[in-house]
Amino acid sequence: MKKILVTGGLGFIGSHTVVELQEAGFEVVIIDNLLNSKIEVLDNIEKITSQKPEFFNLDLRNKKDVNHFFNTNLIDGIIHFAASKAVGESVEKPLEYYENNINSLVYLLQEMRDHNISNFIFSSSCTVYGQASELPITENSPVKPAESPYGNTKQIGEEIIKDTCKADHLNAIALRYFNPIGAHESIKIGELPLGVPQNLIPYITQTAAGIRKQLSVFGNDYNTPDGTAIRDYIHVVDLAKAHIAALQRLLDKKNNQKFEYFNVGTGKGSSVLEIIHAFENVTQQELNYQIVGRREGDVTAAYADTTKAQSELNWKTEKTLDEALKSAWEWQKRQS
Repeated sequence: MKKILVTGGLGFIGSHTVVELQEAGFEVVIIDNLLNSKIEVLDNIEKITSQKPEFFNLDLRNKKDVNHFFNTNLIDGIIHFAASKAVGESVEKPLEYYENNINSLVYLLQEMRDHNISNFIFSSSCTVYGQASELPITENSPVKPAESPYGNTKQIGEEIIKDTCKADHLNAIALRYFNPIGAHESIKIGELPLGVPQNLIPYITQTAAGIRKQLSVFGNDYNTPDGTAIRDYIHVVDLAKAHIAALQRLLDKKNNQKFEYFNVGTGKGSSVLEIIHAFENVTQQELNYQIVGRREGDVTAAYADTTKAQSELNWKTEKTLDEALKSAWEWQKRQS
């Protein structure tokens, strides 16, 4: 049984990926510093899979602790989620984002080199493309100057990994996510933002639940059919399964290059207003929202061409937008 380290494994995408890994027969070890997650997620993973992953409360910015972990644990591969991830917050706190997202990556890669671990999946982002000049976005779309420090940490992260692959035995795949939403069908794990949500769907569900008074729609003057920004919203379970496909590709040595990257999305863009109306329709909840000014760091539109992931990873999305929105609402109701 291959032993896989999942950093940030109690977070939103991490926890869903841990479930899929366990169900695919992998042994999982989680590292998480609980800054943006809750320890209760560990028990909920066990309730879904009947297996409790080994857990280490560890901050990857602490090089000594990272070194000690690898000296005392044998690992076959790593899926690296642990990072700060809010676009708006990164504009306000750039240094914190660079420290957290870059230092932790470097320390991990150093330990992989020193302990001869070669399989690495990196949690990247469609933000590496900036505002793409053509849609849908393919993997051949140019990586443009980042619109936010968060996006820049993903660009820099990919460059660091690519350089490491050239110099060492490392084989890596970067998955460039679009917008993950929804919750596991068991409704035992889902998106659990601490404090005010930075992403659209949890803000929608918290508004519908009465936790937030009003939803702000950032800008209605974009060059889109209804003036609001367009994103590609993918069910988090579909996204988690893409990590299993990418990991299996590396373990089976089917990668064509030492560093590869794939878009992970649905291939369809939805505007903010379309998401609001779809949520209202699927849940029968009326949302109180208002149009406000644009938010710094946001691009006009981004949605994926997923042809490469479908052909090379043999992966594609299975769940619908309505399913994702319904599960997000069920998850929110479970929190109150």
